[in-house]
Amino acid sequence: MLSCDAARLPLLTAGILVERIRDIFGHLPDVRKGGNNQRYTLEDAALSAFAVFFTQSPSFLDYQVRMQKERGRNNAETLFGVHRIPSDPQIRNLLDPVAPQHLYPLLIDTVEGLYRLGELETHRALAGFLVALDGTEYFTSTAISCPGCSTRTLANGKTEHVHAVITPVLVAPGQEAVFPLPPEFLCPQDGHAKQDCELAASTRWLKQWGARVAAWNVTFLGDDLYCHQPFCQQVLAHGGRFLFVCRPQTHATLYEWVADFERNGALPTLVRTRWNGKQRLTDTYRYLNDLPLRDSDDALLVGWCELTTTAPCGKVLYRNAWATSHTLTAENVAAVAEAGRSRWKIENENNNILKTKGYHFEHNYGHGKQHLSALLATLIILAYLVHTVLDRLDQRYRAVRAQLPSRRTFFEHLRALVQYLPFDTWDHLFDFMLDALTPASPNTKAPPRTG
Repeated sequence: MLSCDAARLPLLTAGILVERIRDIFGHLPDVRKGGNNQRYTLEDAALSAFAVFFTQSPSFLDYQVRMQKERGRNNAETLFGVHRIPSDPQIRNLLDPVAPQHLYPLLIDTVEGLYRLGELETHRALAGFLVALDGTEYFTSTAISCPGCSTRTLANGKTEHVHAVITPVLVAPGQEAVFPLPPEFLCPQDGHAKQDCELAASTRWLKQWGARVAAWNVTFLGDDLYCHQPFCQQVLAHGGRFLFVCRPQTHATLYEWVADFERNGALPTLVRTRWNGKQRLTDTYRYLNDLPLRDSDDALLVGWCELTTTAPCGKVLYRNAWATSHTLTAENVAAVAEAGRSRWKIENENNNILKTKGYHFEHNYGHGKQHLSALLATLIILAYLVHTVLDRLDQRYRAVRAQLPSRRTFFEHLRALVQYLPFDTWDHLFDFMLDALTPASPNTKAPPRTG
């Protein structure tokens, strides 16, 4: 059970988190100038969109309009602070000019708040924390486009318009929860003739946030795309460390050194066995330090380690290798490899959940002509982060999730309730759910039957 001391109260409840979100939304820049076009505020438009993503209910706003007419109040107002509900087209028009960067402080401040409160201790690894980097697409179309789209030519000659984003997340071995950080969107850059790419976007992210997260003693994780000297040097320059997949196909010089050490019998090797519940597996670690990352006089010297997991019959079940700025020893190589393997959590526990577990990250909620697509994607990421934080800190939310551990079932219940019943506060909603879900005491007498 979580303690409720005063130092932790600011992040404990859904109501307080929504208040923080409302404060940021209340300061979004409004480009409208006078006239009669300001019936709805930007704050109401942003909160309305966030409410849809938070409840995972595309029809949430329609039900609240109906509830207001029938009952004189609605959950968009009481739970999310929406004063006047705009229509879907109005929401899109109002939000299109708003750049997603205005929401980034919500993401970084929330995760940093967890760090300062000691709520990330379960996610410590390699004497600090792990941040995985990866890119993913969330919109593709041959018919719809905006100035922020990237393009590619398909085999049939048609041009496909694409939105992609870097989705950094804080991860840890053995921990299902991940904590999204501010994204970085791939889009045409002023003064650049070439299209934007994942590595360039990740470099921009480092320049923006690298120094801030360096205070957490962060090790960055990534696939082989990131394992090249310029990006590794960027990580080091911003106070971080790196642990990137390192493949022989793209790092010939480094693997020539590995082969030389192996031929001379000087390649340190550690062998461990473990029981996975079905069979005893063998993990073989090989590692070296001070290897050149590229073939040049100014090559960055890195550590290298490889993990091979085999079954009792000798079949290789897993093999991967990494380059790292950590100094490798027999004492830490297993932990380093375990941290390297947790890179997959950005796919499994972040991007996949955003796309397949009710957030519908790839759905075109509205593309717009300026920033709408990226802003809505950021709101979805924010909703996922808030759910993760509540699952860790909000006592009532945690208690409801304990009764409804399935994510799908939880949101089915949440959607049904907020569509048909008005609630005064988030605590009211969660208490209502707990009263209905908590089994009755054996000593509780059943109410008398009537009729």
